[in-house]
Amino acid sequence: MFDFVGKHKKLIQIVLFVMFLPFAFFGIDSYFRQEGGGQAVARVGDHAISQDEFSRALRERQDAIQRMVQGQRLDPAMLDNSELRFSVLEGLIQRKLLLDAALRAGMTVSDEQLRSIIVEQQTFRDETGKFDYARYQQYLKSEGRLPAMFEASLRQDLILQQFADGYVGSGFSPRTVVERLAKLSAQQREVSQHVIAPEKFMSKVKLEANAAKQYYDTNVAEFRIPEQVRVEYVTLSIDALMQQIQIEPAELKKAYEGGRRQYEVKETRQASHIFISVDAGAGAEAKQQAQARAGEIHRKLLKAPASFVELAKKHSEDPGSAAKGGDLGTIGRGAMKDVPEFEDALFKLKPGEISAPVASKLGFHIIRLTAIQPAKIKPFEEVRVQVEQDLRKQLAGKRIAELADSFNNVVYEQSESLKPAADLLKTQLRASGWISRTGVATEPLLNNPRLLSAIFSDDVLRNKRNSEVSEVAPGTLVAARLLEHKPESLRPFEEVRAGLEKLLVSRAAARLAVQEGQRLLSELKEGKGAQPAWSTPQLASRSDLKGLPEPVVRQAFRADASRLPAYAGLENPQGGYVLVRVSRVNDPGNLPPQRAAEIADGLRQVQGQEAMAALMAELRQKAGVKINKELVEKKQ
Repeated sequence: MFDFVGKHKKLIQIVLFVMFLPFAFFGIDSYFRQEGGGQAVARVGDHAISQDEFSRALRERQDAIQRMVQGQRLDPAMLDNSELRFSVLEGLIQRKLLLDAALRAGMTVSDEQLRSIIVEQQTFRDETGKFDYARYQQYLKSEGRLPAMFEASLRQDLILQQFADGYVGSGFSPRTVVERLAKLSAQQREVSQHVIAPEKFMSKVKLEANAAKQYYDTNVAEFRIPEQVRVEYVTLSIDALMQQIQIEPAELKKAYEGGRRQYEVKETRQASHIFISVDAGAGAEAKQQAQARAGEIHRKLLKAPASFVELAKKHSEDPGSAAKGGDLGTIGRGAMKDVPEFEDALFKLKPGEISAPVASKLGFHIIRLTAIQPAKIKPFEEVRVQVEQDLRKQLAGKRIAELADSFNNVVYEQSESLKPAADLLKTQLRASGWISRTGVATEPLLNNPRLLSAIFSDDVLRNKRNSEVSEVAPGTLVAARLLEHKPESLRPFEEVRAGLEKLLVSRAAARLAVQEGQRLLSELKEGKGAQPAWSTPQLASRSDLKGLPEPVVRQAFRADASRLPAYAGLENPQGGYVLVRVSRVNDPGNLPPQRAAEIADGLRQVQGQEAMAALMAELRQKAGVKINKELVEKKQ
């Protein structure tokens, strides 16, 4: 039975809130809807990937990259290059192949199952907790979304998840391999390092008289000042509209009364426990011994309940609570979902009552309920600010939906000025600093790839028209107009000469440091030469670096430690060379079963991924993928 809804509510919430395409609520007529006309970018068997579908996926990837580096300058090559374009297309191809295979295997998601996911989302529920179709529609409008086939995309995601789950985590690894890997992962090595810095070689570098000029002439692109513009722009955003909205006290009170449920504080319970642990891989005898210990402690508590704190400090194996007499603080419903037996027992107790030993996957718990904080509705004055904020956002959402079309029309129809658009929104025009095609760090709002593309279009630069309206963030629309334009230029040699000469000297010194490091490493391995001034040895592991740089520790574990001391070396990313010495190796004793289980699980994941990769290769070969490289590389 399809139970993805119950297990993955959080995933679906994330999908809904980051979606690029809204959806029509009822009716999906195809899993492979063809979008847009024209020549296909690729064909996957009987299915085509249209130019529209590819362009939208590319924009989504570009937006994701931009969000990752919000406020930073980006090289245009990162946002639109052949590598990125073919990576996006490869993702679409793999999706088509896997979806086709899943459907052929009979995997489906019914309309009812899909609808149940949508109606469960809290965002679309009214004050009574029921799904509100009008609120759902309003939310889409407030996000500036156009109706599209999101249901089909969501349905595909669920089917693909089911299909992938059959491969990932399905592998098997022999016990001896798991144990060997577990021991290697826990091995420790005593590591010290010696850094050979470039600075000590700076005085030995003598540049040729014309070295800087030769470098300048050979690498002209490094000294180009990119094309830049200054623009004026106008913004329509929910945040700005929220500030304009005036709310009467009576409206606030009405909103509070209508949504009292969302201001409810659920019941919580003050609890303590005495915990006797049982390893996940323990046998029946170990479990019986732990249960017997818990039973003995419980019998003592029956005779002397006041000794709970003392017994918890003495016997409890929960390091987080034992020192506090077993105190766990306040616990609400769902807080202990990983050990539901504990939660069920706790919420059946009365204040002051102590439970019999409760078995869970972790061991045995003796629980004491100290106090109950009953559920309550927060009073109006306590949540007044939140109520006002929520109401402002709701009203602003309605207002932005009403203004979006008018804003777009005014910007387009009165393209010789942005003032009419600013008047419509009751806001002021803002002027930017200098912007290149990669954006400007001081004005993150203008760093959106689509807006930058519009600003540097012929319509804006040559025809002096308003840019098209671009959505730069959910609920935020921007239009811009050119103020000043600087074409691309080249920084004069004399301006960069001093800095360039310093750079060339640093690079040459770094090369000399590397050569010196490699020479010393060779001597150390042969047992020749003097020992460098090593740093204080640190006993590091792959998971605990002991303050050493990660590349140094990685190199130490690559060194052949069959003969000690062992030596290795690596070029320092900051320049120069680092010598590495391994003087001692500590192999672990018996590892806890939990660690072996983690290693086995990791291996299963890797094997499952390999199985999925093999399946992809097979599906690709059978389907016959054809790519129109010219359309992929063509800028839309």
